[in-house]
Parts: sequence; C-alpha cells; structure tokens
Amino acid sequence: MYPHSPAPRGASAYSNGLYSQPPAPRYYDYNHQSPTDVNRVQRLPPYEWKHPPSTASVSLPHTPNMTSGHKRQNGQYSPHVVKRQRLDSSPHPRIGSPVIRGPPPPSRPDQVVTGSLRPSFNDFDDSYPSPHSHSHHHGLAGPESSNSLQAYAKDKLSDQMVELFEACQQQASDLTQKEICRARLQQDIQCVFADARLYLTGSSMNGLGCRSSDADLCLVLKEKTRADPLLLLSALQRLFKSLSYLERTQLIRAKVPILRFREKGSDLEFDLNINNTVGIRNTFLLRSYAYADLRIRPMILVIKKWARHNQINDASKGTLSSYTLVLMVLHYLQTRKEPVLPSLQRDYPECFNPFMDINMVPEGSKQVPPYISRNPSSLGDLFLGFLKYYAMDFRWDKQVISVREGRALPKPSSKEWRNKYICVEEPFEKNNVARAVHEKMKFDAIKAQFVESCQILQQRKDLDSILPVRAIINKESSKR
Repeated sequence: MYPHSPAPRGASAYSNGLYSQPPAPRYYDYNHQSPTDVNRVQRLPPYEWKHPPSTASVSLPHTPNMTSGHKRQNGQYSPHVVKRQRLDSSPHPRIGSPVIRGPPPPSRPDQVVTGSLRPSFNDFDDSYPSPHSHSHHHGLAGPESSNSLQAYAKDKLSDQMVELFEACQQQASDLTQKEICRARLQQDIQCVFADARLYLTGSSMNGLGCRSSDADLCLVLKEKTRADPLLLLSALQRLFKSLSYLERTQLIRAKVPILRFREKGSDLEFDLNINNTVGIRNTFLLRSYAYADLRIRPMILVIKKWARHNQINDASKGTLSSYTLVLMVLHYLQTRKEPVLPSLQRDYPECFNPFMDINMVPEGSKQVPPYISRNPSSLGDLFLGFLKYYAMDFRWDKQVISVREGRALPKPSSKEWRNKYICVEEPFEKNNVARAVHEKMKFDAIKAQFVESCQILQQRKDLDSILPVRAIINKESSKR
C-alpha cells in the first residue's frame, strides 16, 4: 500500500535542533475507537516505542485550536490530548475521535509491548481514560456543533453512507485479533533477528479500515541487519512455514517486496514489508486526518467500496490503490471554498517532519490541535461533490494532487511526472503514488466511472443506484 522508504534514520532527526531526546520509554495508545459495545470500550495494551535513554523531554511548539484553517487561542488546550468529539445518541454504533496520547507505563507485566513475549487481553487497560470521558467542544461549527455524525446525515444518501460505514468499519475485536498475531509473530521473528520490531500499519491502525481489511506489517531492522529485502523475506518465509499458526506464505517480488501470509483458521491476511518506514509515518498522518472531522472516515470507506465495486481500486491491475484514493479524498476536502480539512503538514511541519526519528512519529502527531471546519455539507453532498470534482473540474493533464500542500500543483516536466495519466504526490517522499495507472485504457475507464456515477447519483440521490449496499453489508457481516 505504501511506497518504498529508507530504513529508520536513528537519531539524525534530533541533530537539527528541532527535537530534543524524549524520556524513555514512552507508550503510544494505538486504540482504534470503533467500539462494538456502546457501554464498554475495549482497550488494547500499548506498543512500547523505545528511545535511547535521555532525561530531556519532547520539545514541540504549542499550537492552538484551529477553525477552518485559522488559529484559535485557547489557554486550556493540552498539547498531549487531541480533542474527542462527543458521541451521538443514536442506536447505531457510535463514532468518536481518537485518544492520541502517551499513557503511563503498564501496571501489569503481561500487557503487550513491542518486543513483549505474550499478549494479555484480560480486561485490557481499564485504568486508562475512556474516549467517552472529558468530552469537550470548542465553539460552534457546522450543524449542531458537529457533535454527531447524524447531524451530517439528514437526507437519504447521507443516511445510507452512515449505515454502510457503521456496518463495515473495523471493530475492536478485529484489531485485537491482528494484535494477538502481531505480538506472537514478533516473538518468533526475534529468535532470528533479536533487535527486530514489528509494527501494525495501514488501515488497521489509521482508522480507515473495514472488517475485511487485511493487516499491513512493517518489520524494522537495525542497520547491522539491513540487507537485500528479498533475502531477508526469503529467510522469514522459511521461518513462517515452520510456524503452526500461519499458512499460505507467499513472497511477492514487487517494487516494495512483501511476504504475504494468513493466520491459520481465519480469513485474516497479512502483508509484511521490511524497513518501509514511510508506512509508519503515513499511518499517523492519515490517522490525524481520519479523526479531524466526523465525516472523514465514513466518506473514505464508502468511496473505497464504490471504487472496488466498480473495479477501479486495484493497483496490481493498473487502477487506483487504496492509498491513492484516500489522498484524492483528502485533497478534495482540503480544496473546498470552505475547507473540510486543513493541510496538516503545511500548518504543522514540525509534527510531521519526514526525517523525524521513527520512534517519535506518534509523539509528533499528538501535537496537532483540534480542527473545526465551518463547512456544514452533508456526507451525501460531499460524496457527490467528490465525484463531480474528478469527473469535471480536476485537470488530470496539468495538475498534481498534493495533500502536503493542500492544493493542486502544476505538473512538473520531469520524467517521473510528465507522461503520467494520474499524478498524486506521496506526502513524505514526494513521488507519484498513482504510477500504477500507466495505460490510457485504464485511465479512461477510471474517468468514465467518475462521470457515470456522478450523473446517476446526481439524478437519483440513492447510494444503491451506484453501489449494492445491502450485499456489501451482508458480506462484511459474515466477517463477524
């Protein structure tokens, strides 16, 4: 899903003076706020992001709240907590913003940390605050202060989008299953590579996953064990074939080679890469966007389902990757007359420094303050606007989508860009993540699908007219 990245840069990010060494260790609460039970939020034990020993603290600038891109002064804002939206009171599963902050060290030795021997899910970590607690809201923006997703779903199309999202979004139990396997697998990998650290990345962690989402893993190895990824993956393949809980191990020799395998006895599939650490950076960038506004996650999930159904969401077949689609959605939302989203990298470059030590990446994203959009558009209006934007307004032959800049850039004349049908800038590496679309026939099919769906949806305002909603929900329900 992610482009190639160099391996971690060690402490180089600290040498430029932007960051001081943090205390060690820090803990990242990576809980995905998609509770299966509105009365109880399950919590996963935290990853441990280990740093070199130091007595210094993280030095990131204080940033006030923002409303539609303008900074708002608020002396009560804590830089260690991202605002949580209040949850709606509808009978549907509830949606809230994430808790992104470093919890205290675990009080029990059996909690999962990176490198721990075994996971324990007995009662999770009930001592850590629930996302239901300390709810607050700064100012009024959008319908009913934007507290509830239902406030953006007062028409049929929007309501259908909410229904699809609530039925398909990744559940706490899904993430639990992935985390158990990750922890067990890391223990076995460390028998071969003692210093290895295995991280869940991608949609499983960024809040944009669904029940049927596969799990992406990034294996981070130190400098001395860095070698040809294919050789390392081949060695891991031999190890994995000996493990009783894995099956269908397959080495895929792509630009970023991966080892694909399944957990035995389940439908859960994993893709493991080595030192492709841009995937970790992107996980936290996209997570920050995913929870910046209640409409983001439902909109992205519906658009991915729409693209998959219409066969334009498969980079291996020359169409759009899911990562490219997500960036296209974010770009559209950034470029409205009244933006739904800001450009986080432009407004907070110190929080998403591409050279930041990989252990500090979760810390950086915690410094981003709440963003409150003044755009009151419903989910349905935004979806229809997204289709119209890429069907009629966006200049594919002259523009590059840049979420990093929050705008469309002129297409460069360099070889990487000049003859490409679709140009979408990778936010950290600044290469083209849509390079898989290299055939005019596939490009024409993508454009035609945007036009056709836009016309149908504009006329009928019914999601079923472009997507078999009930069939998709039934398929996802079978994963429960």
